[in-house]
Amino acid sequence: MQVADDHVTDDDFADILAAVRRFVREYVVPREAEIMAADAVPDDIRRAAADMGLFGYAIPQRWGGLGLDLRQDVELAMEFGYTSLALRSMFGTNNGIAGQVLVNYGTDVQRAQWLEKIASGEVVASFALTEPGAGSNPAGLRTTARRDGDDWVLDGSKRFITNAPLAGLFIVFARTRPAQDGDPGIAVFLVPAGTPGLTVGPKDAKMGQEGAWTAEVYLDAVRVPADALVGGSEQVGYKAAMSSLARGRVHIAALAVGAAQRALDESVDYAAVSTQGGVPIGNHQLVQAMIADQHTQIQAGRALVRDAADAYVSGADTRIPPSVAKLFCTEMAGRVADLAVQIHGGTGYMRGVAVERIYREVRLLRLYEGTSEIQRLIIGGGLIARRRKELS
Repeated sequence: MQVADDHVTDDDFADILAAVRRFVREYVVPREAEIMAADAVPDDIRRAAADMGLFGYAIPQRWGGLGLDLRQDVELAMEFGYTSLALRSMFGTNNGIAGQVLVNYGTDVQRAQWLEKIASGEVVASFALTEPGAGSNPAGLRTTARRDGDDWVLDGSKRFITNAPLAGLFIVFARTRPAQDGDPGIAVFLVPAGTPGLTVGPKDAKMGQEGAWTAEVYLDAVRVPADALVGGSEQVGYKAAMSSLARGRVHIAALAVGAAQRALDESVDYAAVSTQGGVPIGNHQLVQAMIADQHTQIQAGRALVRDAADAYVSGADTRIPPSVAKLFCTEMAGRVADLAVQIHGGTGYMRGVAVERIYREVRLLRLYEGTSEIQRLIIGGGLIARRRKELS
């Protein structure tokens, strides 16, 4: 398919979206139990995703990706959320928080060296920001980077790093100088896997999202050359983290909508055929009310996601709408999943039933890319700051 550089037409995107929907619903959904039991995405699914360009769908075309913008990204994310979230996690960091650091802030040399490999899936990139004492607030970062001749030497540790056991490249945030007014003192570095001093811990044992691997990452006198500094500037780090996280919040909100839609569909199917006392449970008004609440909240979330993506792409507001969408949609997915289990009754609490998996998986969405509490601070603080600026 030949399209203009870094732009995919509506017609071409409709074809991409239809192909992704078929892939998710016909190829991945039937294998959710396999993914959960093995705690791994099968190799053939990984290869199929790479062949479809999913490892680089949000990477610009000049670097080997499909070049989708955030408006298009969220439509795909709502499809990815319909199945095991391990599928999206497999290529999410390449397109999102890790890949976007290079797309938006890397030097031409850094982009040329890494982005085509990231877009093809040859390299998995990990976003190494979170650490003990510095999760939703990167200002608390303790990992350090110091100059030693022409090199940088990194020391510290990171945790909950998505795809760390598989990563070929770590996007590592580290403190290079004390924080001062207006300067958080954070830079970001490219650290290839296998660099001496960099080690990855065992896979984390999580409540859910089987097949989506996270682990701790340790940096013990990790030496990288001067050209590993992203953008060639120490000033890039904090801004890169914040902009990548803001974009990622819209994506996660869309993912939550997709998961909630799957929970609703499972609920409707179950209510239509399951009986109590010879009567389909869907005939009962209280069950219908729960389904109505699920559907209404999902529709509101879908509209919020699309609104936030529009605001982000247009540049109208890249801060408050992403937090609004993430806060509402991830909390909403939890409520919808809870209602889905309730509609299924005891069956919904059994392993191997889709709504049980969804109930566990969506809980994490309220934590990463900034907790719900952080989103409330961003929204409330942002609105107050905006009004003060208007009044000054």
